[in-house]
Amino acid sequence: MKSYTVVIERCPETGLFVGSVPGFPGAHSQGESLDELRENMHEVIAMLLEDGEPVHESEFVGTETLEVS
Repeated sequence: MKSYTVVIERCPETGLFVGSVPGFPGAHSQGESLDELRENMHEVIAMLLEDGEPVHESEFVGTETLEVS
């Protein structure tokens, strides 16, 4: 079993949660709740893996907060 880091944001216009896996082409989805997003992301990743292990375009490192005046 593999683990994938999902970046989650909330769209201010629709209120939907939007998720994507950095560097994994096509691995993105949305949902009205975090639970729905998790289910949708699981389905998308499982579907993409049916075609074989993806070649990741990048690796998630983390987030950082910057202060700008």
